[in-house]
Amino acid sequence: MSTPALGALLHAFLADDLPLQKGLQPTSIKAYRDVLRLFLGFLVADVPCRLTQITLNALTLDRVLRFLQYLEDTRHNHRRTRNQRLTILHTFFEFLGRRVPECLAVAQQVAAIPSKRVPPPETRFLDTDEIAALFHRLPTEGRFALRDRALLLMLYNSGGRVQEVADLQVEHLELGSQPRVRLHGKGDKWRICPLWQETAKLLKQLISNAPPNASSARPVFASHRGRPLTRFGIYKIVRRHTGDLHASQAGPDRHHVSPHVFRHSCGVHLLESGVDINVIRGWLGHVRLDSTNRYAEITVRAKQAALRLCEPPTIATDVPGPKPIWRDDEALLSWLASL
Repeated sequence: MSTPALGALLHAFLADDLPLQKGLQPTSIKAYRDVLRLFLGFLVADVPCRLTQITLNALTLDRVLRFLQYLEDTRHNHRRTRNQRLTILHTFFEFLGRRVPECLAVAQQVAAIPSKRVPPPETRFLDTDEIAALFHRLPTEGRFALRDRALLLMLYNSGGRVQEVADLQVEHLELGSQPRVRLHGKGDKWRICPLWQETAKLLKQLISNAPPNASSARPVFASHRGRPLTRFGIYKIVRRHTGDLHASQAGPDRHHVSPHVFRHSCGVHLLESGVDINVIRGWLGHVRLDSTNRYAEITVRAKQAALRLCEPPTIATDVPGPKPIWRDDEALLSWLASL
């Protein structure tokens, strides 16, 4: 049996293995595709040859290592980005080892490349007063005023990922006496999030503008052409309305607001409101509780409350504390004086 060409293997990896065998969503598959496209571009320049002339023999450990170094030195990728792209290469070479036994040795060598240690990602969020000020000054008139207000409120209310909100359809909404939304998240998993009455009210107004015979599968948040907003379109809307805001974080720096900041803000504010950590985990669709626990690490108000609870009574203050009991014991004082 002849060895399959690299192009056929790439097609089988992206069109069969990832979506059908592993069940990855289209957004994740695009991330794999983009990394492999970068890797192929590096190979073309390194061999050198035309793209259609690349063979499996070009996939060597040395080239993978130099590609990773190229990401950091030439493209100035962060170590975290380098690690993410290495994970994708691990998956691809593992697929090659299964399909082409001759590639198994290289696949094992690539699998042994370790990820570089990086600090945990910063979790940025908006304070409650900043959230209130933001919605207070949002425009109330204009072609997209209602859509943008409903979009930002949905991001904050549901804590949904930007792609989950972009994929939201009218049939996923239940706007009755107990309004809620069904979100399609990572791992092809669905979850239900309750909605505030204000969110439900805005959504009702937004979807009521559609024609009477409109399909329930239409997008909730659409562009001026009626197409679903992309995650990049949502990012631009968020930046347009939050240009003067800067998200808080554990460190001293402050950064621009992205759609994911609303997700983190939702988690932090739920925790500060006393919501159980496991409820927040289900609310946000976290697989591991560790992802939810980080909100307890970054909120200064929670730390200050804990500090007040465990504050020792011996801390010096301007107000004198009660006199220790042993100072009234004459026998004990006499014994101490005789030492």
